[in-house]
Amino acid sequence: MPSPTSSTARPAPAPVNHPSAVSLIPFGAATVAVLAAVAWLFATNESGAKWAQGYNPAGTWQLSTAIAALPILVLLGALAVLRVKAHIAALAGLLTALLVAILIFHMPARLAFTAASYGAGYGLFPICWIVLPVIFLYDLTVHTGLFVTLQQSLANITPDSRLQLLLIAFALGAFFEGTCGFGTPVAVCGAILISLGFRPLQAASLALLADTAPVAFGGLGIPIVALHGVTGLDTFALSKTIAVLLAPFCALIPFWLIWAFAGFTAMLEVWPAALLAGVTFALVQCLVGILAGPSLADIAASTATIVALVVFLRFWRPRRTLNATGDDITQLTHQRFEHDPRRIFHAWLPWLVLSILVFAWGVPALSSWMDAHTTIKLVIPGLNQIVQRVPPVVPQPTAETAVFTFNWLTATGTSIFIASILAGLLMGLGPRSLSTLFVHTLVNIRFTLVTIAAMLAIGYITRYCGLDATMGLAFARTGALYPFFGTLVGWLGTASTGSDTSSNVLFGSLQTMTAHQLGISPVLMASANTSGGVMGKMVAAPSIVVATTATQTYGQEGTILRWVLGHSLALAALVGILVYLIAYVPPFTGLVAH
Repeated sequence: MPSPTSSTARPAPAPVNHPSAVSLIPFGAATVAVLAAVAWLFATNESGAKWAQGYNPAGTWQLSTAIAALPILVLLGALAVLRVKAHIAALAGLLTALLVAILIFHMPARLAFTAASYGAGYGLFPICWIVLPVIFLYDLTVHTGLFVTLQQSLANITPDSRLQLLLIAFALGAFFEGTCGFGTPVAVCGAILISLGFRPLQAASLALLADTAPVAFGGLGIPIVALHGVTGLDTFALSKTIAVLLAPFCALIPFWLIWAFAGFTAMLEVWPAALLAGVTFALVQCLVGILAGPSLADIAASTATIVALVVFLRFWRPRRTLNATGDDITQLTHQRFEHDPRRIFHAWLPWLVLSILVFAWGVPALSSWMDAHTTIKLVIPGLNQIVQRVPPVVPQPTAETAVFTFNWLTATGTSIFIASILAGLLMGLGPRSLSTLFVHTLVNIRFTLVTIAAMLAIGYITRYCGLDATMGLAFARTGALYPFFGTLVGWLGTASTGSDTSSNVLFGSLQTMTAHQLGISPVLMASANTSGGVMGKMVAAPSIVVATTATQTYGQEGTILRWVLGHSLALAALVGILVYLIAYVPPFTGLVAH
């Protein structure tokens, strides 16, 4: 399983000298403004009457399902087959979603454009508000030369690229997933891997592959809390079941990751370290998830894994040493980089500040206090409580809420931005340099703003129009095979929205209802939605765009998608098989409560 290749690593940012740079910035905001203006025009001409979703507009569920899948097929096909730039593919997918929603599913144009605006706004905040400050922090460390010191200090722990991959992409990435989620682990770890010599496309792809098992408990357990909210199932029962389902995959991912990077033989050479990382993470995540609930499972597991690996690598090394390009450098004299301890401390200081602030922002007591004093909730006019989900997706007609939460202070991106400013000042940069570099970073990700806004607009049209439910109902028709295909519903939800939390909100009720009808445990199927969903994270278009932006490989999204797609489907299928065994086959049926 060869890794994707690419060109040289990301160059250091240069000062922005041209006055026209700022004029390139508002592309993402313009996307939202245009959609909002069109939505307002339609809203002024139509009433606010309730609109009930319909899940079979074509008369046959097969044709309706195929039509509902068109926006996603256009988006992914444009990326993977036609190989167009991500922002063009996203806009094409958005246009397709609007046409399907209005012309085929008979969604009022007013609602379709308003839902698109709502989704685009969510794409810019909080998603892009995480990507921007993370890359800004990276650019600051490159500008000051401290990123080279960081690279060398990591090389002192181990010069072997396979072990660096375990430490950075798997363990450290899981820590960032556990504290804040979204695109943070992929953005940060992708940048660090490039500094260690990994090719940019390779770094982006491997960071996506590594960010799987932690996703269910990411952001202090938000996906599971959301799943409880839409299903009413006990949070601890869900946490326990999800922990059990994901335990074997937590142990498997380190082996899978190294095999994908260096090949099977090279993976066997480092099996003790891969086994230690996987088992440590799986055991701690499972125990914490079962005994303490979802909020700290990832943080505890990742911290334990990092400590275990660092200690273990002081006493063990593989037979061969491979660099990031796969070359055998065993016979070479491995240079230990000697730095003043203060220099090493300064190199790690930005990431230490980032970790402390992101963790602090996730503490419930602090975040609740800040929320109470600063968060602004904006009801979306013409959409809130107007769209109704109807049976068989929900037990009874349920109005969809549409409230934009502008938590400008408690947003994860705000903590990262503050960490970036503090780190820049501690690195000796003044306000002028910080401002210049921030503008440079903003200009560099201008197309990312458009892409993520358009992709989230597609996701919200899918949700409010009922396209997601139409596709989910197709899987629900599989009868006795539903435990397997129901798991793929979760994969589909995350792959299409970019969020395991959104997948749970979209399909949690459908999973529990179908499980009741088939005599399967509702807790199992709701948990399967999350567990299957984590394997869809790596192919979600927003995740891929975050990865390409962080590694400066924007425009190569199709290459990454083609590489990760096989891994994603294979892992999702394995989760589905496990869920099927637990549903029907002794002794697996005793693994979780029914």
